[in-house]
Amino acid sequence: MELIGWIISIIISGLVIGALGRLAIPGPNPMSIGLTIVIGIGGSFIGGTVGYLIGAGWLIGLILEVAAAAGIVYLVQRPRTAL
Repeated sequence: MELIGWIISIIISGLVIGALGRLAIPGPNPMSIGLTIVIGIGGSFIGGTVGYLIGAGWLIGLILEVAAAAGIVYLVQRPRTAL
């Protein structure tokens, strides 16, 4: 039962962080909720790891998570160019 609660909390936090990351990037963001959750989970992982490594508190960690999610949103939305 604890595993189900942990998975649900990861999904909800991924949705919140992903939505904040999408809000940080201007313009239309035509992404599904699933992609928003995946971006939020990735941003949480990257930002949380960086925050832990630099010894930041929870607020700085949250800012880093949203910034990482915004960076992922930017990478997903940038126009594709031919090499």
